[in-house]
Amino acid sequence: MANEYHIPAMLSECTDALAVHAKGIYADLTFGGGGHSRAILKAGAGHLYSFDQDLDALQNAIDDKRWTFVHSNFRYLRNWMDYYGEPGVDGILADLGVSFHHFDTAERGFSFRFDGPLDMRMNKSGKLTAADIVNTYSEEDLAHVLWLYGELKNSRSIARAICKVRSLALIERTEQLVDIVKLDKKDLPKLFQALRIEVNDEMGALKDMLLSAKEVLKPGGRFVVLTYHSLEDRMVKNFFRSGNIDGEIEKDFYGNSLSPFRVIEKGRMASVEEVERNPRSRSAKLRVAEKL
Repeated sequence: MANEYHIPAMLSECTDALAVHAKGIYADLTFGGGGHSRAILKAGAGHLYSFDQDLDALQNAIDDKRWTFVHSNFRYLRNWMDYYGEPGVDGILADLGVSFHHFDTAERGFSFRFDGPLDMRMNKSGKLTAADIVNTYSEEDLAHVLWLYGELKNSRSIARAICKVRSLALIERTEQLVDIVKLDKKDLPKLFQALRIEVNDEMGALKDMLLSAKEVLKPGGRFVVLTYHSLEDRMVKNFFRSGNIDGEIEKDFYGNSLSPFRVIEKGRMASVEEVERNPRSRSAKLRVAEKL
């Protein structure tokens, strides 16, 4: 079931980068199919907290006393560690990719490959859907979302086309949206990415998670992140380099960097062999930092 749900990218590289040890406390912030979590436990972790805001992931539950499932957005990492009485963790893993389960399940509405409701909620109890965005956002706001999160140069004309059609009838299906925008296969993923990011406040959640992780990670602890698009990768890169979201490096009186991290991996890509086995790992980029 877990393999059908998701194939984890760069599995051994991520596990090795965490430097797992027997007494260590770890957090896998994106449980999904459980592949990374199983590898962390197999490596000998003392305890592992696995986060996922989608209860569908519980079908991949791990039968291990050292494992705790946390049904929550990872932006609340610090709150949950406080709740479980953990003063700090020895390693954090965050695979920011979308599970195959979401892309391959038509009724979740994440993919333009299938006709399904315009949903795209990672958490099914969330209020905002992709249909809400395309039907209620102003033309200006819609264009802004498509440009900011999809980096679509023709965002204004796309938004205009959407607003013209929705004035006659609601846009409720992925197939409807694809027919309206008339984009090529290079730009369709960008459109769906932009809507998905807005629906789930992915950039806001990532910002909160990074700041939270800096607080709960112990000195010497490893922070391992897999990114999949330039927006999130830029934020993680800046954060690892500087310790803040803006990427501005603070220095002491002598000009030494005051960043709380030592960067270990600066953007490693999946091997050719892995991409052949799992084409969806092609865009994965591994970044690793150690808390000083």
